[in-house]
Amino acid sequence: MIRKAMRLLLAAPIALSMLAVPAASQAQDAEPQSAEAIVAAMQPGWNLGNTLDAMCCSPGADETAWGNPRVDESFFDDIKAEGFNSVRIPVSWGNHTGPAPDYTIDPAVMERVQEIVDYALESDLYVMINTHHDSWQWITNLSKPEQHDQVMAQFDATWTQIADTFEDYPQELVFEAMNEVGFEGTSGIDEDHELMAELNRSFHEIVRGSGGGNDDRLLVLETIYTRSDQVHLDALAAEIEALDDPMLAATTHNYGYWPFSVNIAGVTTYDEESRALLEANFQDQVDTFVSKGIPVIIGEYGLLDGYDVKVERGEYLKFFEHFGYLARTSGITTMWWDNGTHYDRFAREWRDQEQFDYISSSWTTRSGTASSDLIFVDAETKVRNQTVTLNLNGLEFSALYFGNSKLKAGKDYVLDGTTLTIKAKVLKRILGDREPGTTAQLSVRFSAGMPWKLNVISASDPVLQDAEGTTASLEIPTEFNGDRVATVEATYADGTNAGPHNWTSYKEFDVAFKVRYAEGAIEMTKAFFDAVTDGSTVTLTVHFWSGQTVEYTVTRNGDIVTGTA
Repeated sequence: MIRKAMRLLLAAPIALSMLAVPAASQAQDAEPQSAEAIVAAMQPGWNLGNTLDAMCCSPGADETAWGNPRVDESFFDDIKAEGFNSVRIPVSWGNHTGPAPDYTIDPAVMERVQEIVDYALESDLYVMINTHHDSWQWITNLSKPEQHDQVMAQFDATWTQIADTFEDYPQELVFEAMNEVGFEGTSGIDEDHELMAELNRSFHEIVRGSGGGNDDRLLVLETIYTRSDQVHLDALAAEIEALDDPMLAATTHNYGYWPFSVNIAGVTTYDEESRALLEANFQDQVDTFVSKGIPVIIGEYGLLDGYDVKVERGEYLKFFEHFGYLARTSGITTMWWDNGTHYDRFAREWRDQEQFDYISSSWTTRSGTASSDLIFVDAETKVRNQTVTLNLNGLEFSALYFGNSKLKAGKDYVLDGTTLTIKAKVLKRILGDREPGTTAQLSVRFSAGMPWKLNVISASDPVLQDAEGTTASLEIPTEFNGDRVATVEATYADGTNAGPHNWTSYKEFDVAFKVRYAEGAIEMTKAFFDAVTDGSTVTLTVHFWSGQTVEYTVTRNGDIVTGTA
C-alpha cells in the first residue's frame, strides 16, 4: 500500500524503528485533529485538475489524455515547494466500474489512485479525493424515478470500495462526497435539496461505518452545484446539523462574477459590483458555517476558461489579489483549479509567474493596485500629464520606478492622496519617438506585496475598414494603432440588442467576437451571426481601452455579410 516505505525496506536492511513510514501506517498512531484544524492546515490548496477524470470519457484514454504527463513520485514535492499544503485529486470512477449489483471498480484504477494519493501524502500534503465527473455522468440521474435506486446502489458501492481501500490512511486524507452535482426534471429547489441530503447521508453512513481511520476522517459535503446562494448554503447547513458529526466541512466553488469572468454585459473591469459580490460571497459562508464552527473549503476557484484572453490582465490580477485576501481574513481554505493551464507539469514551472506571485503573495499580505494598469498617450498630440488612482489596500506607497531607476517625487511624479500624477516629460522620455504601439513600463512599489505595473502605450485613433464575409465569419481589417479592444456593443436600427445574449448590448469577448492584433483584424463569429436576424443591419460600437469608440455597420443578407466603416 505504501510503496515508498516498502521500497526502502527492500533496498536496505535498516531497522523498522528507524524508518519514517508515511501515510496509512501512521493512521492509528497520530493524534486526532479537529475538522477546523485540518481545514486550516490545508490552506493553501491546489487541484490536480482532470488528470484522473481524463479516463472518464473516451475508451482507452488514460491520465495523459488532456495534455498532462503521468504523475510521478517527485511531482508533489514540487507542488509542496511552491507553498501549497493540500491537493485536491478529482477522480471519475464510473467508466471503470463493473455492472450491477456489485459495481466493482477496476482494481488497476483503484491501485493507480492509491499510488497518486500515496505520492501526495509522502510529500507532506493533505489530500482530498472525490467522485468527480460521476456527477454529470450518472449521479445526476438520481432525480429520475426509474433510475433512483440504481444510482443509489452504484453510489453506495463506489464509496464502500473507496472507504475500504483507504480505511487505514491518516487524517491527512480527506473524502469529498461529490462534485458539482445537479438534477433535472425535479419539482424545484426543495426536491433538489432532498436528493442532495439523501446522497450526503448515505456517504456519511458508509464512510463512518467502515471503521479504522474513517471513524474520524474529515468528510466534505457540497451544496447543490457547489453554488453559494444563501438558499443552498442554508440547506447544507441543515444537513450538517442533522448529521451531528464534528468532523464535517462544507464546500463550494467560486469562479468570480460571471459577467466579469467572461467579459460580457460591459463588465470589463473588476469594478465595485464585482468586488462587493465576492465579499458578500465570503461573508455568507462565514455567517452560515465558519462562525458556527463548520469549516469551509472552496474546492475550486479561479476565473472561467480563456479569461487570460477575455479579461484585461490588470483587472484579473486585482481579482486574484482580492480573492486571496478574503480567504486569508475569513478563515476559508481555497484550492486553485489548475488543469495544466497554470502549472506546466512538463517543465515544472508556472506559465505565468507573475500571476502566481500575486496569488501566493496574497496568502500572507495584500498588494497595492491601481485604477488601471494601462496608460494611453496620444501619439499625435502634445504629451500631457497622466493620472491613475492607487488602491493602497491598507499599504503605503513606496516608490515609482522605470526599470531600475527610481523616479523622483515632485520632479517626475506627484502623489496627492491616492492620485498618482505622472509628469508629461517622463512619459515623453520613456516612449521615445512615440510611434503608435510603442510601450514602456513603470512600476509602482508599495510597503508590502507585489509591485503594480503601469503599461504606458503610445496610441492614435484606431481605424476599421470595409469588409465582406459570410455568416461563418466576418474579418474586419483593423488598424489598432497601439490601442486595445475592451468590448463590443451590437444593436439593431430600432435600438434593441443584437446577437447572442440579447439581454445586453455588450457581447461576450472571444465568443461573439475575437480580436486578432497580430493579423490586424476583429472577427465577428458564427456564434454572433447565428443570433442576428436575416435582412437586418446591426451597428457595432467597438470600445477601446483608451476610451475611444468606433462605430461600424454590419448588414446580413442570407449567408452574406457586409461590413461598412
